[in-house]
Amino acid sequence: MLWPPRDGGTPGGNSTGEEVTDEELERLYDYPDGLDRPWVQVNFVSSVDGAVAVGGRSAGLGNAADKKVFVLGRDLCDVVLVGHGTAAAEGYQGVRVGEVRAERRARLGLAPVPPIAVVTARCSVEPSSPLVAGTPVPPIVITTAAAPEGRRRALVEAGADVVVAGEAEVDLRVALAALDERGLRRVDCEGGPALFGSLVAADLVDVLCVTFSPLLVGGDAGRIATGPEVPRRLELASVLHADSALLLRYRRALA
Repeated sequence: MLWPPRDGGTPGGNSTGEEVTDEELERLYDYPDGLDRPWVQVNFVSSVDGAVAVGGRSAGLGNAADKKVFVLGRDLCDVVLVGHGTAAAEGYQGVRVGEVRAERRARLGLAPVPPIAVVTARCSVEPSSPLVAGTPVPPIVITTAAAPEGRRRALVEAGADVVVAGEAEVDLRVALAALDERGLRRVDCEGGPALFGSLVAADLVDVLCVTFSPLLVGGDAGRIATGPEVPRRLELASVLHADSALLLRYRRALA
């Protein structure tokens, strides 16, 4: 169950102290109306001591409330954006019918199922991958001109939509422009840390949804963003809690 803070005085919380309804949750996490450009919402879970994974996977950090918000992110988006390393480590496959709420997506005017857009500079997605084979919506593979042509061609032949965005490194502005051309403006980024760090560096993050799990992990797990140090100011948009976990939303600070 998801609850606002008891004092009801935090942005996004209600003042009744009652459990947040599905309608309220949708309102909090939904995208702005009338988007004229891609809007990037990043979704992460972290331990309170900063670990991004337990045993190499984020699943060890989440709880039922975090999972609910994760699924909501997919319900509300046009496209799921993810780095290849995270997709491989977490065993990603294409979003399937039944994994998202058809009623919600239809009411919001969204396609029945959002595609997965995988960022991989070397075009490392295998044509036989669950991301490609047997998915209801073809994946989008965002890669570079330097990626082996044979890999790109094999993915196209397997049904993937291959986008070349940059020469040796993926240019995320070009990548988002390609998504925009496809009418995919509600972007739900699910990581990983390198992709998030690159989005931060390019100043392309509009909202960060982060769950802090009530765990101390230790070890050498990385943090939710890696890359160049480029501070970007955010503003707190909402706070919820469930089973000692904090679910926070931060939005790009207005100038």
